Amino acid sequence: MTKMELLPPFTDRQNRIIALTERQGFVTIERLAQEFSVSAQTVRRDIIALSNAGRLQRFHGGAGPIGDAETLRLDHGQKTHVAVDSKMAVAQAASGLIPDGSSLYLDVGTTVEYTARQLNGCNELRIFTNSIRAALTFDPKRHEVHVLGGRIAGNDGSLVGEEIVMTLNGLRIDFAMIACSAIDNRGRVMDFDMSKIAVKKAAMAAADSSMLLATPSKFGRTALSTLATHDDFDRVITGE
Repeated sequence: MTKMELLPPFTDRQNRIIALTERQGFVTIERLAQEFSVSAQTVRRDIIALSNAGRLQRFHGGAGPIGDAETLRLDHGQKTHVAVDSKMAVAQAASGLIPDGSSLYLDVGTTVEYTARQLNGCNELRIFTNSIRAALTFDPKRHEVHVLGGRIAGNDGSLVGEEIVMTLNGLRIDFAMIACSAIDNRGRVMDFDMSKIAVKKAAMAAADSSMLLATPSKFGRTALSTLATHDDFDRVITGE
């Protein structure tokens, strides 16, 4: 028998927690405690049990789904092959807005990497990025590429850290291309990683124009923390 078969049946509350995380993308312990009129400790025990059973992901202060292909549970290689048409549509639309000779910040993530491939067809761009994978997309004979150094944050080749924020604080660039994990129904643009959010905010402040690169699957979802609102971006590129 497998580990999953040895697990006891889930309670009604645990099944409802699973449904909420799948529907909303991220739920806090506080919200779940209020929803079910139980203590935060009770909810925390439920989340631990469901995480151990492989039914959701534990995050600091809450939980998120694992069934969604864009969640952190999938590794970078898997995410690259998800929603390819949507990512290509975003990449083509976004790259078409960048004039030759521009300076720009590129965020991390697979949608940004698709966009980098399209941008490589431009001429004489000055690129600043904390994505090693995006940086390697560019032909250094045609573009000036700066990798913003910091701590490696995952197998997606992303870098984070105070030194990146400090570098961005001293820059003035034409465009910032920002990715996210979710955009909720109130227009809040959200992500799970606080260290990445700090970099995104610094890049937006450094840029004359900010673009949000978001496939349609990102809408109607929530994540851990808000980095901006929908209206804070000069353009929202969805590929539609």
